[in-house]
Amino acid sequence: MRVLLSTIGSRGDVQLVVALAVKLKELGQEARICAPPDFRESIETLGISFVPVGPEVRQTAVRPTATQASSSPEQFRQLMEDTVAGQFEAITAAAKGCDVLVAGMALQFALHSVAELIGIPYVYAAWTPITLPSPHHAPPTLSREQTPADSAADNRVLWIEEAKRWNDRFGPAINACRASAGLALVTDVRTHIFTNRPWLAADPTLGPWPETGDPNVFQTGAWILPDQRPLSPQLQAFLDAGEPPVYFGFSSMRVPQDLGEVMVKAARALGRRAIVSRGWAGVALPDEGPDCLSIGEENLQALFRRVTAAVHHGGAGTTTIAAQAGAPQVVVPQIYDQHYWAGRIHHLGIGTAHAPGGPTADSLTEALSRTLRPDVAVRARSVAASIRTDGAEVAARRLIGEVSRSIL
Repeated sequence: MRVLLSTIGSRGDVQLVVALAVKLKELGQEARICAPPDFRESIETLGISFVPVGPEVRQTAVRPTATQASSSPEQFRQLMEDTVAGQFEAITAAAKGCDVLVAGMALQFALHSVAELIGIPYVYAAWTPITLPSPHHAPPTLSREQTPADSAADNRVLWIEEAKRWNDRFGPAINACRASAGLALVTDVRTHIFTNRPWLAADPTLGPWPETGDPNVFQTGAWILPDQRPLSPQLQAFLDAGEPPVYFGFSSMRVPQDLGEVMVKAARALGRRAIVSRGWAGVALPDEGPDCLSIGEENLQALFRRVTAAVHHGGAGTTTIAAQAGAPQVVVPQIYDQHYWAGRIHHLGIGTAHAPGGPTADSLTEALSRTLRPDVAVRARSVAASIRTDGAEVAARRLIGEVSRSIL
């Protein structure tokens, strides 16, 4: 079986797709990944075929993209036409010889249409429950300037409004490409992309689908790629030199220029050492004090077992890895589903949900002080025992079974 896995996202999104690709390969299947060109080297190193789609995304950590910056309606229309057409071209080429197409993350404008054109199955997988329509929650926010929806609002109405936005923003460009391919026009873009039977690649304890929600949502568990890499000698030496430090990292997010100073100041206010991940934004330390260390790419699965707390942006993968490690968390949400993960960490009692946006030294110190309480550490270790590690295998075996039945 040949599987094309595609995501149009940053490092966190790609890592989840890679986890499934590796598991499929272990089970004797052929997987190829279609993703932004930033990730070619890391994916091909794993022996997985790679096809680039769209522009590099790493630049978004230091400056806004065209969709994030202010643009006229005409500029946005042209951007969408170019983006969708580019996806149709890349996915059509990548899908040749495949038996099934799998979309990870929402902005997959071409994948379902290409699967329809070729006549093969298509699966959409979400990383977070709140991104799938349900009367039990509101749609996630799409920009940094928005705040989560008022809990008093009617969720059904909000999802109807969200569906209209999908149609208005993306429908014309998608339907233009479908018409060129001889396909019927779609009237409900969101359902076309999500399907009526989406998969949910989130841990049932950490991110449960509502029990009374849509029974057609299949929850696989989170797709986390086991990381066997040793920690760098510099990081290992720092960890061995004192008490467990606090980890700070915002991965591929854009952050304030002074965030490194804010992080270190918060740790020092509580008498803690700090590890600061530079991330895509290149977060820098304020000084060369012996109580702080700047790191690049490291094995977070191993590192989070050595820290006293993890302060991060609330990406699905980072949140899950920290929960698996039993590390108390401070989640500082920036956009989209990160608000949900911050709320879940607070609800489960395994950390603190910081207010959205850029933290100050005082606000981060206060949130961190609450997270460093002994009872939070005990609760984090307890919840860690319930976090599943077989999500990618569940998804891979389900995919193999469904495709086999469709072929037979």
